[in-house]
Amino acid sequence: MMKRTALVVVIVVLLIASIGVGSLPAQQQVEPLSPRERVVVGYVPIMKFATLYVANTRGIFEKYGLDVEVQSVRSGTEIIAFLTQGQIDVGGIAIVASTWNAWNRGLDVRIIAPGALEPRTGSPTKMLVRSDLWESGEVRSVADLRGRRVAMAGGPGSGGEYLASKALERGDLTIRDVQALNIGNPDMPAAFAGGSIDAAILGSPFADQVLSTDDAVVLEEDLTPEAMTVTFVGSGRFVNERPEVARRFVLALMEAAQMMQGDDYLSPENMRAYLSHINTTEDAIRTGAPVIYDPDQEISLKGLRDVERVHRQNGRTQYRSPFDPADVTDLSFVEWARDQIQ
Repeated sequence: MMKRTALVVVIVVLLIASIGVGSLPAQQQVEPLSPRERVVVGYVPIMKFATLYVANTRGIFEKYGLDVEVQSVRSGTEIIAFLTQGQIDVGGIAIVASTWNAWNRGLDVRIIAPGALEPRTGSPTKMLVRSDLWESGEVRSVADLRGRRVAMAGGPGSGGEYLASKALERGDLTIRDVQALNIGNPDMPAAFAGGSIDAAILGSPFADQVLSTDDAVVLEEDLTPEAMTVTFVGSGRFVNERPEVARRFVLALMEAAQMMQGDDYLSPENMRAYLSHINTTEDAIRTGAPVIYDPDQEISLKGLRDVERVHRQNGRTQYRSPFDPADVTDLSFVEWARDQIQ
Protein backbone atom coordinates (compact mmCIF):
# COMPACT_ATOMS: atom_id res chain seq x y z
CA MET A 1 0.00 0.00 0.00
CA MET A 2 2.82 2.41 0.88
CA LYS A 3 4.56 1.73 -2.44
CA ARG A 4 1.31 2.42 -4.33
CA THR A 5 0.80 5.72 -2.43
CA ALA A 6 4.34 6.80 -3.17
CA LEU A 7 3.83 5.97 -6.83
CA VAL A 8 0.68 8.12 -6.97
CA VAL A 9 2.53 11.05 -5.38
CA VAL A 10 5.32 10.75 -7.94
CA ILE A 11 2.82 10.70 -10.81
CA VAL A 12 1.04 13.81 -9.46
CA VAL A 13 4.33 15.64 -9.12
CA LEU A 14 5.31 14.72 -12.66
CA LEU A 15 1.93 15.86 -13.99
CA ILE A 16 2.24 19.22 -12.23
CA ALA A 17 5.72 19.66 -13.67
CA SER A 18 4.53 18.77 -17.16
CA ILE A 19 1.56 21.21 -17.24
CA GLY A 20 3.52 24.07 -15.71
CA VAL A 21 2.83 26.36 -12.77
CA GLY A 22 1.08 28.93 -14.98
CA SER A 23 -1.95 26.70 -15.46
CA LEU A 24 -2.53 26.23 -11.74
CA PRO A 25 -5.25 28.35 -10.09
CA ALA A 26 -2.75 30.76 -8.54
CA GLN A 27 -2.13 34.44 -9.17
CA GLN A 28 0.16 34.98 -12.13
CA GLN A 29 2.85 37.60 -12.46
CA VAL A 30 2.15 40.05 -15.28
CA GLU A 31 5.29 41.44 -16.82
CA PRO A 32 5.36 45.22 -17.31
CA LEU A 33 5.54 46.38 -20.89
CA SER A 34 9.00 47.45 -22.01
CA PRO A 35 9.41 50.02 -23.36
CA ARG A 36 6.60 51.76 -21.49
CA GLU A 37 3.42 52.37 -23.50
CA ARG A 38 1.68 55.74 -23.49
CA VAL A 39 -2.10 55.79 -22.94
CA VAL A 40 -4.15 59.00 -23.06
CA VAL A 41 -7.38 58.95 -21.05
CA GLY A 42 -10.20 61.49 -21.02
CA TYR A 43 -12.59 61.58 -18.09
CA VAL A 44 -15.42 63.64 -16.63
CA PRO A 45 -14.27 64.54 -13.08
CA ILE A 46 -16.77 62.66 -10.92
CA MET A 47 -16.30 59.97 -8.28
CA LYS A 48 -17.74 57.28 -10.53
CA PHE A 49 -14.39 57.07 -12.34
CA ALA A 50 -12.29 56.86 -9.17
CA THR A 51 -10.62 53.55 -10.10
CA LEU A 52 -8.78 55.61 -12.70
CA TYR A 53 -7.66 58.11 -10.07
CA VAL A 54 -6.35 55.42 -7.72
CA ALA A 55 -4.55 53.51 -10.46
CA ASN A 56 -2.99 56.73 -11.72
CA THR A 57 -1.93 58.19 -8.36
CA ARG A 58 -0.84 55.02 -6.58
CA GLY A 59 1.52 53.80 -9.30
CA ILE A 60 -0.51 50.84 -10.55
CA PHE A 61 -0.31 51.91 -14.19
CA GLU A 62 3.46 52.30 -13.91
CA LYS A 63 3.67 48.84 -12.33
CA TYR A 64 2.45 47.36 -15.61
CA GLY A 65 4.59 49.49 -17.88
CA LEU A 66 1.99 52.11 -18.76
CA ASP A 67 2.64 55.83 -19.03
CA VAL A 68 -0.91 57.16 -18.56
CA GLU A 69 -1.85 60.77 -19.23
CA VAL A 70 -5.25 61.80 -17.85
CA GLN A 71 -7.20 64.73 -19.26
CA SER A 72 -10.26 66.19 -17.54
CA VAL A 73 -13.06 67.21 -19.92
CA ARG A 74 -16.50 68.73 -19.45
CA SER A 75 -18.70 66.06 -20.98
CA GLY A 76 -18.87 62.60 -22.47
CA THR A 77 -19.71 64.19 -25.82
CA GLU A 78 -16.24 65.73 -25.91
CA ILE A 79 -14.70 62.39 -25.04
CA ILE A 80 -16.48 60.65 -27.92
CA ALA A 81 -15.20 63.34 -30.29
CA PHE A 82 -11.63 62.95 -29.00
CA LEU A 83 -11.84 59.15 -29.33
CA THR A 84 -13.01 59.29 -32.93
CA GLN A 85 -10.33 61.88 -33.77
CA GLY A 86 -7.61 59.70 -32.26
CA GLN A 87 -6.67 62.28 -29.62
CA ILE A 88 -7.28 59.89 -26.71
CA ASP A 89 -7.23 56.10 -26.31
CA VAL A 90 -9.70 55.59 -23.45
CA GLY A 91 -12.61 57.60 -22.09
CA GLY A 92 -14.74 57.52 -18.97
CA ILE A 93 -18.29 58.31 -20.05
CA ALA A 94 -21.95 57.96 -19.10
CA ILE A 95 -23.92 55.83 -21.54
CA VAL A 96 -26.65 58.20 -22.75
CA ALA A 97 -28.95 58.38 -25.77
CA SER A 98 -26.37 60.08 -27.99
CA THR A 99 -23.96 57.20 -27.32
CA TRP A 100 -26.48 54.63 -28.55
CA ASN A 101 -27.19 56.73 -31.62
CA ALA A 102 -23.49 57.00 -32.37
CA TRP A 103 -23.02 53.24 -32.02
CA ASN A 104 -25.98 52.66 -34.32
CA ARG A 105 -24.23 54.85 -36.90
CA GLY A 106 -21.07 52.74 -36.62
CA LEU A 107 -19.03 54.50 -33.95
CA ASP A 108 -15.90 52.37 -33.45
CA VAL A 109 -15.68 52.53 -29.65
CA ARG A 110 -15.85 49.56 -27.28
CA ILE A 111 -16.84 49.23 -23.62
CA ILE A 112 -13.85 47.64 -21.87
CA ALA A 113 -14.44 48.20 -18.13
CA PRO A 114 -17.15 49.45 -15.78
CA GLY A 115 -17.20 52.66 -13.82
CA ALA A 116 -18.85 52.75 -10.41
CA LEU A 117 -22.19 51.15 -9.63
CA GLU A 118 -25.23 52.71 -8.03
CA PRO A 119 -25.48 51.53 -4.41
CA ARG A 120 -28.09 48.93 -3.56
CA THR A 121 -29.48 51.15 -0.82
CA GLY A 122 -28.74 54.66 0.34
CA SER A 123 -28.17 56.16 -3.09
CA PRO A 124 -27.55 59.92 -2.95
CA THR A 125 -29.78 60.35 -6.02
CA LYS A 126 -33.47 60.76 -5.15
CA MET A 127 -36.75 61.96 -6.53
CA LEU A 128 -37.97 64.90 -4.41
CA VAL A 129 -41.39 66.53 -4.40
CA ARG A 130 -42.33 69.97 -3.07
CA SER A 131 -43.27 69.86 0.61
CA ASP A 132 -46.51 71.81 0.13
CA LEU A 133 -47.72 69.29 -2.47
CA TRP A 134 -46.92 66.43 -0.12
CA GLU A 135 -48.53 68.04 2.93
CA SER A 136 -51.70 68.92 1.05
CA GLY A 137 -52.00 65.37 -0.20
CA GLU A 138 -51.89 66.44 -3.87
CA VAL A 139 -48.80 64.31 -4.48
CA ARG A 140 -48.37 61.22 -2.34
CA SER A 141 -47.01 58.83 -4.97
CA VAL A 142 -45.22 58.95 -8.30
CA ALA A 143 -48.54 58.34 -10.06
CA ASP A 144 -49.69 61.75 -8.79
CA LEU A 145 -47.02 63.48 -10.89
CA ARG A 146 -48.98 63.05 -14.12
CA GLY A 147 -49.00 66.40 -15.94
CA ARG A 148 -46.73 68.05 -13.36
CA ARG A 149 -43.36 69.82 -13.77
CA VAL A 150 -40.52 67.38 -13.14
CA ALA A 151 -36.96 68.71 -13.36
CA MET A 152 -33.83 66.76 -14.26
CA ALA A 153 -30.30 67.77 -15.19
CA GLY A 154 -29.28 67.14 -18.77
CA GLY A 155 -32.52 67.20 -20.67
CA PRO A 156 -33.71 64.75 -23.33
CA GLY A 157 -31.64 61.57 -23.60
CA SER A 158 -29.46 62.37 -20.60
CA GLY A 159 -28.54 60.32 -17.59
CA GLY A 160 -30.85 62.54 -15.56
CA GLU A 161 -33.76 61.68 -17.81
CA TYR A 162 -32.95 57.97 -17.49
CA LEU A 163 -33.12 58.24 -13.69
CA ALA A 164 -36.33 60.26 -13.86
CA SER A 165 -37.82 57.62 -16.15
CA LYS A 166 -36.92 54.85 -13.71
CA ALA A 167 -38.66 56.76 -10.93
CA LEU A 168 -41.73 57.43 -13.08
CA GLU A 169 -42.00 53.75 -13.97
CA ARG A 170 -42.86 53.10 -10.32
CA GLY A 171 -46.09 55.02 -10.91
CA ASP A 172 -46.72 53.47 -14.35
CA LEU A 173 -45.77 56.78 -15.98
CA THR A 174 -43.36 57.67 -18.76
CA ILE A 175 -41.43 60.84 -19.46
CA ARG A 176 -44.26 61.85 -21.83
CA ASP A 177 -46.74 61.88 -18.94
CA VAL A 178 -45.01 64.81 -17.20
CA GLN A 179 -43.65 68.23 -18.09
CA ALA A 180 -39.93 67.38 -18.24
CA LEU A 181 -37.73 70.40 -17.47
CA ASN A 182 -33.96 70.60 -18.01
CA ILE A 183 -32.54 72.39 -14.96
CA GLY A 184 -28.96 72.21 -13.72
CA ASN A 185 -28.40 70.61 -10.32
CA PRO A 186 -27.10 73.84 -8.70
CA ASP A 187 -30.31 75.63 -9.73
CA MET A 188 -32.68 73.04 -8.26
CA PRO A 189 -32.77 74.41 -4.68
CA ALA A 190 -33.91 77.82 -5.90
CA ALA A 191 -36.48 76.22 -8.21
CA PHE A 192 -37.97 74.29 -5.30
CA ALA A 193 -37.93 77.37 -3.05
CA GLY A 194 -39.66 79.48 -5.71
CA GLY A 195 -42.25 76.82 -6.53
CA SER A 196 -41.36 76.75 -10.23
CA ILE A 197 -41.04 72.94 -10.21
CA ASP A 198 -43.14 70.23 -8.60
CA ALA A 199 -40.60 67.43 -8.40
CA ALA A 200 -37.05 66.70 -9.45
CA ILE A 201 -34.31 64.09 -9.72
CA LEU A 202 -31.46 65.34 -7.58
CA GLY A 203 -28.18 64.02 -6.21
CA SER A 204 -25.80 64.97 -3.43
CA PRO A 205 -25.04 67.60 -2.22
CA PHE A 206 -27.99 69.46 -3.77
CA ALA A 207 -30.62 66.98 -2.59
CA ASP A 208 -29.34 67.39 0.96
CA GLN A 209 -29.48 71.16 0.57
CA VAL A 210 -33.14 71.10 -0.51
CA LEU A 211 -34.12 68.67 2.23
CA SER A 212 -32.38 70.77 4.88
CA THR A 213 -34.59 73.77 4.01
CA ASP A 214 -37.79 71.68 4.18
CA ASP A 215 -38.72 72.82 0.66
CA ALA A 216 -39.10 69.20 -0.49
CA VAL A 217 -39.45 65.66 0.78
CA VAL A 218 -38.26 62.34 -0.65
CA LEU A 219 -40.84 60.74 -2.93
CA GLU A 220 -38.70 57.84 -4.28
CA GLU A 221 -35.13 56.68 -3.76
CA ASP A 222 -32.75 53.86 -4.71
CA LEU A 223 -33.99 54.16 -8.26
CA THR A 224 -31.43 51.91 -9.98
CA PRO A 225 -29.79 49.64 -7.38
CA GLU A 226 -26.41 48.32 -8.53
CA ALA A 227 -26.94 49.77 -12.01
CA MET A 228 -23.94 50.55 -14.20
CA THR A 229 -24.54 53.75 -16.14
CA VAL A 230 -20.91 54.84 -16.61
CA THR A 231 -18.10 52.91 -18.28
CA PHE A 232 -14.59 53.08 -19.61
CA VAL A 233 -14.55 52.84 -23.39
CA GLY A 234 -11.60 52.33 -25.72
CA SER A 235 -11.22 53.43 -29.30
CA GLY A 236 -11.37 50.66 -31.88
CA ARG A 237 -7.76 51.33 -32.76
CA PHE A 238 -6.65 51.03 -29.13
CA VAL A 239 -8.62 47.82 -28.55
CA ASN A 240 -7.69 46.09 -31.80
CA GLU A 241 -4.12 47.25 -32.38
CA ARG A 242 -2.84 47.45 -28.79
CA PRO A 243 -4.56 44.61 -26.92
CA GLU A 244 -1.63 43.98 -24.54
CA VAL A 245 -1.76 47.62 -23.49
CA ALA A 246 -5.54 47.49 -23.07
CA ARG A 247 -5.28 44.32 -20.95
CA ARG A 248 -2.85 45.93 -18.55
CA PHE A 249 -4.90 49.12 -18.40
CA VAL A 250 -8.00 47.17 -17.34
CA LEU A 251 -5.94 45.05 -14.93
CA ALA A 252 -4.75 48.26 -13.23
CA LEU A 253 -8.37 49.45 -12.88
CA MET A 254 -9.35 46.12 -11.34
CA GLU A 255 -6.44 46.21 -8.91
CA ALA A 256 -7.45 49.75 -7.95
CA ALA A 257 -11.06 48.65 -7.37
CA GLN A 258 -9.85 45.94 -5.01
CA MET A 259 -7.86 48.55 -3.09
CA MET A 260 -11.05 50.59 -2.55
CA GLN A 261 -13.20 48.08 -0.70
CA GLY A 262 -14.59 48.56 2.80
CA ASP A 263 -12.66 50.91 5.06
CA ASP A 264 -9.94 51.25 2.41
CA TYR A 265 -12.35 53.40 0.37
CA LEU A 266 -11.42 56.35 2.62
CA SER A 267 -7.78 55.47 3.18
CA PRO A 268 -5.36 58.44 3.10
CA GLU A 269 -3.75 57.13 -0.10
CA ASN A 270 -7.08 56.80 -1.90
CA MET A 271 -8.32 60.14 -0.59
CA ARG A 272 -5.26 61.84 -2.09
CA ALA A 273 -6.03 60.15 -5.40
CA TYR A 274 -9.64 61.36 -5.42
CA LEU A 275 -8.76 64.93 -4.53
CA SER A 276 -6.04 65.13 -7.16
CA HIS A 277 -8.53 64.42 -9.95
CA ILE A 278 -11.85 66.04 -8.98
CA ASN A 279 -12.86 69.41 -7.56
CA THR A 280 -14.34 68.51 -4.19
CA THR A 281 -13.38 68.36 -0.53
CA GLU A 282 -12.37 65.55 1.76
CA ASP A 283 -15.33 66.31 3.99
CA ALA A 284 -17.76 66.01 1.06
CA ILE A 285 -16.38 62.59 0.17
CA ARG A 286 -16.39 61.37 3.77
CA THR A 287 -19.94 62.49 4.50
CA GLY A 288 -21.43 61.55 1.14
CA ALA A 289 -22.79 58.11 0.28
CA PRO A 290 -19.92 55.79 -0.70
CA VAL A 291 -19.67 54.99 -4.38
CA ILE A 292 -19.63 51.27 -5.17
CA TYR A 293 -16.79 49.70 -7.18
CA ASP A 294 -17.12 46.03 -8.09
CA PRO A 295 -13.83 44.30 -7.20
CA ASP A 296 -14.41 41.84 -10.06
CA GLN A 297 -15.24 44.64 -12.50
CA GLU A 298 -18.21 42.86 -14.03
CA ILE A 299 -19.71 44.62 -17.04
CA SER A 300 -23.48 44.42 -16.64
CA LEU A 301 -24.97 43.88 -20.09
CA LYS A 302 -28.37 43.49 -18.44
CA GLY A 303 -28.10 46.96 -16.94
CA LEU A 304 -26.93 48.46 -20.22
CA ARG A 305 -29.87 46.88 -22.02
CA ASP A 306 -32.19 48.63 -19.58
CA VAL A 307 -30.52 51.99 -20.22
CA GLU A 308 -30.88 51.47 -23.97
CA ARG A 309 -34.52 50.38 -23.59
CA VAL A 310 -35.50 53.48 -21.63
CA HIS A 311 -33.89 55.92 -24.04
CA ARG A 312 -35.41 54.10 -27.02
CA GLN A 313 -38.90 54.01 -25.49
CA ASN A 314 -38.57 57.69 -24.62
CA GLY A 315 -38.04 58.36 -28.33
CA ARG A 316 -34.47 59.61 -27.85
CA THR A 317 -32.81 57.18 -30.26
CA GLN A 318 -32.67 57.48 -34.03
CA TYR A 319 -33.65 53.82 -34.42
CA ARG A 320 -36.56 51.71 -33.21
CA SER A 321 -35.31 48.13 -32.89
CA PRO A 322 -33.36 47.20 -29.73
CA PHE A 323 -29.60 47.72 -29.94
CA ASP A 324 -27.68 45.00 -28.10
CA PRO A 325 -24.82 46.45 -25.99
CA ALA A 326 -22.99 43.12 -26.38
CA ASP A 327 -22.20 44.26 -29.94
CA VAL A 328 -20.13 47.16 -28.61
CA THR A 329 -18.67 45.50 -25.51
CA ASP A 330 -15.41 43.58 -25.31
CA LEU A 331 -15.47 41.40 -22.20
CA SER A 332 -12.10 39.81 -22.90
CA PHE A 333 -10.13 42.47 -21.04
CA VAL A 334 -11.92 42.18 -17.69
CA GLU A 335 -11.95 38.39 -18.03
CA TRP A 336 -8.19 38.33 -18.63
CA ALA A 337 -7.57 40.73 -15.74
CA ARG A 338 -9.71 38.61 -13.42
CA ASP A 339 -7.66 35.53 -14.31
CA GLN A 340 -4.46 37.32 -13.33
CA ILE A 341 -5.73 38.40 -9.92
CA GLN A 342 -7.68 35.32 -8.80
